[in-house]
Amino acid sequence: MTTEKKQQTILVTGSAGFIGFHTSKKLLELDHKVVGIDNLNNYYDPNLKEARNEILKKFDNYSFYKGDIADLKFVKKIFKSNKIDKVCHLAAQAGVRYSLTHPHVYIQSNLVGFTNLIDEAKNNNIRDFIYASSSSVYGGNTKIPFATSDNVDKPLSLYAATKKSNELIAHAYHGLHQMNCTGLRFFTVYGPYGRPDMALFLFTKAILENKPIDVFNFGKMKRDFTYIDDIVAGIISSLDKAYPYEIFNLGNNQPIELNYFIELIEKELGQTAQKNLLPLQAGDVPETFADIDDTKNKLNWQPQTSIETGIKKFIAWYKEYYKI
Repeated sequence: MTTEKKQQTILVTGSAGFIGFHTSKKLLELDHKVVGIDNLNNYYDPNLKEARNEILKKFDNYSFYKGDIADLKFVKKIFKSNKIDKVCHLAAQAGVRYSLTHPHVYIQSNLVGFTNLIDEAKNNNIRDFIYASSSSVYGGNTKIPFATSDNVDKPLSLYAATKKSNELIAHAYHGLHQMNCTGLRFFTVYGPYGRPDMALFLFTKAILENKPIDVFNFGKMKRDFTYIDDIVAGIISSLDKAYPYEIFNLGNNQPIELNYFIELIEKELGQTAQKNLLPLQAGDVPETFADIDDTKNKLNWQPQTSIETGIKKFIAWYKEYYKI
C-alpha cells in the first residue's frame, strides 16, 4: 500500500503474531487503519504477543479485538462494527511438529477460521482477500527450486494439508464470488519479535544458557530463510495489487544449510553450541528453496536481506528484549 493512496481499513488477523505484528506496524506507519484480531493463545509465550500488541496500540489508527476466528459470531461482529476495505488473513495455528500431536487445533483455526473469514468478507462485499499459505505445501517434492506451478497434492503434515486446503477454498470463492484472492507461501520467516518455537529463537536461547540444541538431519537440512522485512514488503505489494487469483512464493531464493546457520549464531553470540545431532523428523523436509521469478515479475518484489545481516539484527533485538 503506497503512501499516495487514500487511507484504507485493513483487517489483519493474527495481528499479535510474528508476521501479523510486523505487517500491521508497517500498514500503520503507512497511515492505514488496522483492525487487528488475535486470540493471544499460549502456543508460545503470550508475553511476547502482548509486547507486540502494546507497540501496535500506540498507534491511534489501530483497533484490537481479542478472540478466536473459529468463533463465527465473533468474526461477524468485527465485520459488522468496522467498514473494512481489505482482509489480510495471517492468523493460523502454526508449526509442523505441533500438528503431529494437536490435529484438532489446526482444523479449528486453519480450516474453520479460514472459512469464517473468507465467507464474511464475501458477505460484506470485500473483494480483496490476501492470506498466508506456507512452503510446507510442497511436501515431499524433489524438484528444486519449488515453483507455484508444481503439483502440491502430497503434504507431509496436517499443517501443510490445511494450508493447501486454504488455497483450494480461496480458489472456489474467487470463482463463485469474483473475489480477488492471493495466497502467499512463506519460506521460513525469521527476525526480531520472531516465534520462540523456531530454530533461530530456540538455538539462541539454548546457546546463551549453555544447553544443547537439537540439530535435525545432522545439520544437513537446508532452509530458504526469509527475513521478516522482506516478507512484509511482499504482503503489502499483494494487498496493493490485489490480483484476481494468485499464489506467490515469498522466499529468499538462497537455501542455507543448518550447520552454517548455527555458525552464524555462534559468531554473533561469541559462544559455541553443544549439538545434539538427530535424524530428520517426521513431517520435515530436507530442503526448501523458493522459485521467485513469478513473484518478482508480478509483485515487483525482491528479497533484500542476507542471512548474515538478518541473524545479526535478530540477535541484537534478542539481547535488548531479554536484557542480556
